Amino acid sequence: MKTAIRKLIVQVDETRVEMGQSINPPTRRAVAIAVIENPFAGRYEENLEQLSDIGAELGKLLGEKCVEALNIEPSQAESYGKAAIVGEGGELEHAAAILHPKLGAPLREAVEKGAALVPSAKKMGGLGAAIDVPLGHKDAAFVRSHFDAIEARVSDAPRANEIVVAVAVTDSGRPLPRIGGLQKHEIKGQDGLR
Repeated sequence: MKTAIRKLIVQVDETRVEMGQSINPPTRRAVAIAVIENPFAGRYEENLEQLSDIGAELGKLLGEKCVEALNIEPSQAESYGKAAIVGEGGELEHAAAILHPKLGAPLREAVEKGAALVPSAKKMGGLGAAIDVPLGHKDAAFVRSHFDAIEARVSDAPRANEIVVAVAVTDSGRPLPRIGGLQKHEIKGQDGLR
């Protein structure tokens, strides 16, 4: 199956200065967004496996686009997240079908490992709707310095029969993290938590 993608957007957010403090190296977050046709727009469908298969395709594509945009090796990715906005002709469960059953495994391959759950968000929305893609460390969910989010928005999407799907990847945590908790250098990466 080949996903019907109308638009693909990749953005990199780079913070160099925060509160007058130089961030060296800068913290960088990439978000890759696909605007896709919703094959079930306007009708109820019991079996949503087609959307789950689309999720697998997009996990790989969007994860690789983020890693490429950050110009890093997959092993250098530190956090990730996923989100979707469903146009009015669809239903929230369409976003769940894309994000949850199959998107995670190919995304983990794109960032090498990924022991932690991939944080996610979903909503219904119209043209220009924004969603915050939640971020968490890819191997240890308890690393507080990587609790973050990046906004995903497409000015002309989602149309009624579309879904906006976003994947985010970072090469670091927040700028100037200092709230304690498990530190990046303390990660064991075995249980997805620590």
